[in-house]
Amino acid sequence: MVRVRGRSRRRLSIAALTCYEPGHRSRLIYRPRRDDGNRDGRESFSWRDYRDLLIAAHQQLDGPFVLIWDNLNVHKAAGLREFAESRDWLTIHYLPPYAPDLNPVEGIWSLLRRGWLSNVAFSTPQHLVQTVRRGLRHIQYRGHLIDGCLTETGLTIRPA
Repeated sequence: MVRVRGRSRRRLSIAALTCYEPGHRSRLIYRPRRDDGNRDGRESFSWRDYRDLLIAAHQQLDGPFVLIWDNLNVHKAAGLREFAESRDWLTIHYLPPYAPDLNPVEGIWSLLRRGWLSNVAFSTPQHLVQTVRRGLRHIQYRGHLIDGCLTETGLTIRPA
């Protein structure tokens, strides 16, 4: 007999930034968020969660940066726009609508789905979280994988 667990309403959301600077190792900064049903009714990241991710990235990168973002509605939220406008270390540009092929982070999700998440039956939400973290850590410490995600978009980095 094979025991199959019922469908869980819990979700895992992940926000990630791929970071590129000429002459430096590419980086991946990410934050997972598990929806346990106890927080403000949201299943996904709020603009405040993205704000906190940007603050953490600023601390890790130790300097100003230019953020190229897709057109997810929460990325354009008024609170996040006001936050960005009040920070001299942050400049935001947006990709054209419906252009996931220009977003290097989409390559990260592809690597994760084809590798660590493929052919796995997760027994608990924690098992999913551990597997995702393990996969992202693996990618995080292999700059060539992150570089490949940028290369796949056809975009290049030009020093200012």
